[in-house]
Amino acid sequence: MNSTRFDFGGKVALVTGVGRAGQIGNAVALAFGHAGAKIIACDLNAVGVAERVREFASLGVDARPCAGDLTQRDIAALAVEMALRHFGRLDVVVNVAGGLTTFGPIEKLSAADFDREVAINLKTTVLVSQAAVEALSRTQGCIVNFASIAYFEPQAPMAVYSAAKAAVAGFTQSLALELRDRKIRVNAVAPGMVRTSDNVAAAGEGAAYVELRDITDGVLSLASSEAATVTGHILPIAPAASGKV
Repeated sequence: MNSTRFDFGGKVALVTGVGRAGQIGNAVALAFGHAGAKIIACDLNAVGVAERVREFASLGVDARPCAGDLTQRDIAALAVEMALRHFGRLDVVVNVAGGLTTFGPIEKLSAADFDREVAINLKTTVLVSQAAVEALSRTQGCIVNFASIAYFEPQAPMAVYSAAKAAVAGFTQSLALELRDRKIRVNAVAPGMVRTSDNVAAAGEGAAYVELRDITDGVLSLASSEAATVTGHILPIAPAASGKV
């Protein structure tokens, strides 16, 4: 797929997890910007998200930073309020924030490990989606969440991460039914390991990676008019070499 075929001119996209260059949230936000959308870029890292927004501006993308902890209800609400205050509308929410932080045998899992994994992957998704419902109902907008290929192909030793991402998938499908009559679509992508600097440092160049372009194409496709009748779908995105997608 080619992201340049999508037109989000006049639309506003709120994207979480945008604080670091070369990572998924940054790529997704920039892809929406190149497709014409105005961006609310959210991240816990205030310095990082401000830097990303300055970079976007240099590329002609109109974006505003929202820094804060999206596991807190008031910060999730602030992100939506910023979209309405700066741009007057909200059309797309992409819940990228999350990640794998607990990797190891279950008997070594601490309560803090569990709480963190569930909070960053599931709680952020739930709170941002909840905050956005009213605004999205006005534009008949959409939500795109981030599950994981681990939802389809469980792996070890990452049980809590797999459980959290499975919960994101279940939340996506249930919320799609709940919001159907309000004309809000809710879908998710479920990527395998993505080629980012962090993952390459951890797994090496020889691993099978999903490319960032495949992620952005999948997200923009689900958010676009091409998917106007699609809701409750979990889109797996596996490495091209695997032949599974």
